[in-house]
Amino acid sequence: MRSIWRGAVSFGLVSIGVKLYSATEDKDIRFHQVHAADGGRVKYKRVCSIDGEEVEYADIAKGYELPSGEVVILTDEDFDELPLTTRREIEVLEFVDQSEIDPIMFEKTYYLEPDGPAARPYVLLRDALENAGQVAITKIALRQRESLAALRVRDGILVMHTMRWPDEIRTPDFAFLDEDISVRPQELKMAEALIGSMTAEFDPSEFTDEYREAMTALLEAKQSGGEVAQVPEAPDDGAAVVDLMSALRRSVERARGGAADDEPEEKPAATKKAAPKKAAAEDEAPAKKAPAKKAAAKKTAPAKKTAAAGDKPPAKRARRSA
Repeated sequence: MRSIWRGAVSFGLVSIGVKLYSATEDKDIRFHQVHAADGGRVKYKRVCSIDGEEVEYADIAKGYELPSGEVVILTDEDFDELPLTTRREIEVLEFVDQSEIDPIMFEKTYYLEPDGPAARPYVLLRDALENAGQVAITKIALRQRESLAALRVRDGILVMHTMRWPDEIRTPDFAFLDEDISVRPQELKMAEALIGSMTAEFDPSEFTDEYREAMTALLEAKQSGGEVAQVPEAPDDGAAVVDLMSALRRSVERARGGAADDEPEEKPAATKKAAPKKAAAEDEAPAKKAPAKKAAAKKTAPAKKTAAAGDKPPAKRARRSA
């Protein structure tokens, strides 16, 4: 790795020389703009909008446009002369618990390496931070911009996260925040059951950039003249689920690989209340029919006795049938 900044961490009266390295790198597949007909690179010229002449890179300065339309021109020398101590110093301002910092404020991440003989004070600050369980809030100027930064320990290394200033965090202004929207207890319990069934220990190595893999396969296929493998279609789980409760229940079933056991408590309670009415209705129906069956039996029994005692023709019919 190549260091992008060199200075010192100011910790009280202790100065710790450090080198700064970018802790992350982009793995995106980068493309050039080319001429579709022959693949030639498309280049752009830096042309002045006033005289139309091409401008050399060494003659380019930074300009800030005022509301009046006038432009204030700043050169590299102007930036170097800015009275900022944070240009070469990471100034520790205070120590806080990391939980007090909203992650929305974090911007970029850097590694700090002790520079030369600064290894001992570096380790001192690292161990003190780790034992205290806190992070240091600092200020640093990088790339002509001063930023807040959080300094913490990770795997024995001091790690610095540059942070946004409070006035750079936008305030959300969405209409639904002013609406009185409520969810049913059954839906909330089912959503919590879904969260519980999908809870796991975070292991970033389990996740892959599928888009980058597909793009790499496409480029390899284009280079070799082969065919691009088709992306398999997602399994069809049936008709689209419109009802929120049904969607949650099916999501729990999919996450668990089976039926959703955690039904909301309110739903069984409602079923139990309705069940006695249904049972009573079923019990009442047999009660009304029972007397009719008994009455029919009483009427039928004497008829059989009469037929057996006095009616000979039925007895003959019985013998023929036998």
